[in-house]
Order: sequence, then structure tokens, then C-alpha cells
Amino acid sequence: MGPPDLAASRSALIVVDVQNDFSDPAGSLFVPGGEEVAARVSSLMAEAERSGGLVVCSKDWHPPRTPHFREFGGKWPRHCVRGTWGAELHPLLPRPAAIVLKGEDEADGYSAFSIRDLRTDAVTATTLRRLLAHSGVEIVTVVGLALDVCVLATALDAVSLGFRTRLIESACAPVELQPGAGRRAVEEMRQAGVAIV
Repeated sequence: MGPPDLAASRSALIVVDVQNDFSDPAGSLFVPGGEEVAARVSSLMAEAERSGGLVVCSKDWHPPRTPHFREFGGKWPRHCVRGTWGAELHPLLPRPAAIVLKGEDEADGYSAFSIRDLRTDAVTATTLRRLLAHSGVEIVTVVGLALDVCVLATALDAVSLGFRTRLIESACAPVELQPGAGRRAVEEMRQAGVAIV
């Protein structure tokens, strides 16, 4: 059973980047525990959909050449290249009501709400905020991968935009480029006003 409000009429479940490259051991940037997260998220999505809640999935959707990738000066190995197996949602996930693409062109797409152009540093919004506003959403529950990168950025943006924001910690996993990054991310979210459940 999900937390209270998961299926409330003014709530949304935001599933962050549960894609093959992050959630499958064969993926290019596999997050340890990603398979278990996919299974848990699948159950939460099904529960929210049965109850009429809005479910939105974000997807990294990178071009083959981007300064986001290590081979072109970035910090990450090649991952979630648009149109490839690695960029697709994990097969356990049911089809969501909506998908938000991020990290397109020459941009970092950490938060599902915003992207930052790596050449100009300009920050622009994705379609997520407009979608939530159109649906009358006031409460968001955030889950997915990776806890200490894109989930963190999405939850912090949600709070800053005025949404009552919750994180289901058991439906997330950290990539932990530095030891303890997952724990620190949870504490940062808690301090920002995210309810950790």
C-alpha cells in the first residue's frame, strides 16, 4: 500500500528516469539496486493509476554527442541516447499518462522540471510544471533513479515551485559517486521541506 495522498485527486507520482541504462545491470550507467527500484515503482504506478492519480515519467533523452558525456568533456559515461534500448523505460513499468523528456540537445537534464544548457548556462523549464498545473496537482510524490542526482534535483525543484513534496525512499537508489551521497541527498531534501516516507 502506498503512502497517503498517492492517489488523491490533486496529487501526482513523478517517476524519475527508471530507464534501462540506469535500472538494468546491462545498462551503461547501472545504479546498484536499480532492478528492485523498477519493481517497486511499477507497483506504485499501478496503484496510482487504479486510483485515478496522475503518473508522469521523466526520461533522459540525450543526443549521441553532448558535452554531458565524458568523451565530450562531461562527467558521465554515454547513457540514455535517444532512440536506443538504454533510453527506454524499464519493461516492468506500465505505460504512464505522460512522459517528460530532459537532457536533450546540449543540456544537463538532472531535474524533471528544468534543464541547463551546458554552453550558455541558461536554465529553461521542461513541460512538467505546465502539465501538473493543467491537472490541478498540488502534491507530488517523487521516486526513481538516481536518488543523489536526478531524484534530488527534481524534489528540490518541486519544493521551490510550491508543491507539497514527498519522497518514497524505498523506491529510489543512489549512484553514489562519493560514499554517503545517498544519505546526504535525503538529508538535503528533508532540510528543504521534502517529506521522507
